[in-house]
Amino acid sequence: MNIQNWIKYCIKKLCYSDNPQYEAKLLLSYVTKYTYSFIMQADNISLTKKQYKSLNHIIYRRSLGEPIAYIMKEKEFWSLSLRVSYDTLIPRPDTEILVEQALSKIHNNSALILDLGTGCGAIALALASICPNWKIIGVDKSEKALKIARINALKFKFKNVSFHFSDWFSNINQKFNIIISNPPYISVKEMQLLKQDIFFEPLNALIADKNGLSEIKKIIKRSTNYLFFGGWLLIEHGWKQKLAVQHLFEKYDFCEIQSYQDYGGNDRVTIGKYNK
Repeated sequence: MNIQNWIKYCIKKLCYSDNPQYEAKLLLSYVTKYTYSFIMQADNISLTKKQYKSLNHIIYRRSLGEPIAYIMKEKEFWSLSLRVSYDTLIPRPDTEILVEQALSKIHNNSALILDLGTGCGAIALALASICPNWKIIGVDKSEKALKIARINALKFKFKNVSFHFSDWFSNINQKFNIIISNPPYISVKEMQLLKQDIFFEPLNALIADKNGLSEIKKIIKRSTNYLFFGGWLLIEHGWKQKLAVQHLFEKYDFCEIQSYQDYGGNDRVTIGKYNK
């Protein structure tokens, strides 16, 4: 089978996808190592038996709803191509809002940053790529996720970021200028309404009790012990949670509280300054 015929076949198999043609060419590029632009122009190049077998297996996985990021074992975030696995969430573009806001709050060359629930290290590594003089610590309670984060750090040779085991603040014994987190914030009820591919991701990194607010509350309450005076807390949350999260910031003595929308226009990030 040549490339163009396989693409047509694949598009039919992925008809449920939002963009089956794009996915077909992306997966073809992943297996054959041909560039995307080359595939766009190729007409009569035939697939080898090995390539055809690999592609059929991948398309089967994708037809079951498995995210492409897990199939290809990587996802781009902040222009960094990051390794991901079933033990890490897939970084999403909207989380870049957290990075943007963190960058806007530090105006000197030295800062201490804590990334809570770092997963594959996306937030920590994005900050490390921009601010080489900042010291950034990423923590997670999953050793398997930390392994992936460390692989990513080694790939980019960042020397200003490190990853350690900690269940939120359980192993933290210092203060920071910024604490940043994308914690679990989806309620069990909301989970039932999401797309099938979400169920391939680690559920303990997605679901939280008390209408999705239990882990956010823990972080806001305890972060006051780990922030310098004037330090900032930045949290990603669900699009319906803005007022509840703002209330928690107020309850635990934060000021200059602001919320920001994601690229889709949904309330997604709330930040606050600790002045006690």
